[in-house]
Amino acid sequence: MLTIEWSSEFGWERPHIKPLQNLSLHPGSSALHYAIEAFDKEELLECILQLVKLDQEWVPYSTSASLYIRPTFIGTEPSLGVKKPTKALLFVILSPVGPYFSSGSFSPVTLWANPNYVRAWKGGTGDCKMGGNYASSLFAQCEAMDSGCQQVLWLYGEDNQITEVGTMNLFLYWINEDGEEELATPPLDGIILPGVTRRSILELAQKWGEMKVSERYLTMDDLTTALEGNRVKEMFGSGTACVVCPISDIMYKGEHIHVPTMENGPKLASRILDNLTSIQYGREESTWTIVVS
Repeated sequence: MLTIEWSSEFGWERPHIKPLQNLSLHPGSSALHYAIEAFDKEELLECILQLVKLDQEWVPYSTSASLYIRPTFIGTEPSLGVKKPTKALLFVILSPVGPYFSSGSFSPVTLWANPNYVRAWKGGTGDCKMGGNYASSLFAQCEAMDSGCQQVLWLYGEDNQITEVGTMNLFLYWINEDGEEELATPPLDGIILPGVTRRSILELAQKWGEMKVSERYLTMDDLTTALEGNRVKEMFGSGTACVVCPISDIMYKGEHIHVPTMENGPKLASRILDNLTSIQYGREESTWTIVVS
């Protein structure tokens, strides 16, 4: 693991790479009481490269598995009181992981959409990678699972805007209101996490130039109207762990809404998955690739 300590008095200290071990924290550490933790934007790449290079034998020799890299930044000041901490710890841990879909197949998920639950709001921290965002979503996730669904479809506003899927960004591949073939995802307006996989999908689709690619607002009314008109091709989530995750059904206001993602291949989602994993596993050259060893 990699650890780097920070304090307001001395700034960033020297990075240390050491065997994985438990963290020793004061019971009053701010991260334990006020969710003062966030991913810092300081340049970590060189430190992470050195860590991966040292632990490269932990990288699975398999194209259905990978090495998961998890950076975390927590406040460690031993005091009670809601304020910016004067001490913090940045650490990175590594772990080999298997395929996201346990069956090994491209399995779709069913979503639970309830306007009473909100993941993020304007002026909040929904567009930041913060631990508190995950903790506040767990109750709704439990409700979704009790209803027989795998993930929450997060809605926002009086018009029930579609925002995210669980902890993933969301994409809709459809024929829009103007009769155009379009790949759409909600815009980065302060409540959407700017995921790397999201950005990669947008850039890939724009490079292909085969459809309109948009960052636009989408509502449940837009979706249900398009489904009634047979204009929806695919709907899927995107994220680091799954890359893309197809969506087949939505529970909304007591109704079961079917999305024909799997009936349509899913051609686009499968193409995106194949393209991105080919880049990740070195089968295809890309300017996104960083060679460690």
